[in-house]
Amino acid sequence: MLTLDQTTYEAIVAHARRDHPDEACGVVAGPVGSDRAERFIPMLNAAMSPTFYEFDSGELLRLYQDLDDRDEEPVVIYHSHTATEAYPSRTDISLAQEPGAHYVLVSTSDGAYEGDTPLPIRSFRIVDGQVSEEEVSIVSGDAADGVAGAERPRNGG
Repeated sequence: MLTLDQTTYEAIVAHARRDHPDEACGVVAGPVGSDRAERFIPMLNAAMSPTFYEFDSGELLRLYQDLDDRDEEPVVIYHSHTATEAYPSRTDISLAQEPGAHYVLVSTSDGAYEGDTPLPIRSFRIVDGQVSEEEVSIVSGDAADGVAGAERPRNGG
């Protein structure tokens, strides 16, 4: 089961809404071995595409250096689907390289990104090409580092 605090959940959803119609992507880091999603890190979708996401290679390198310096790991790897349900695509499955991570997907299809409509969010484990869905628990409160200063400009703008 994945447990997210309300602030991190809202930050993931806000990022998906902000980047729509392109896919949004990012990471939530936590202490190595803890499985605690604590530090929200929105990333740039270098593909700037409504059907595909790709982390910018330079930004990804800096992220992993920062994670290493902080003794953290990617607990959550998230992205949005803009025209389909929140379920890993074949491409998502083939690119999943972190067997310990929770792969979170948010669907912004069918105008779900407008207004106050809650967005569908789902979490999966992807190991050796095998996908298993897991429960998501949203708890009140903020993670240790919260999301202060975590804003990124909208893709393409």
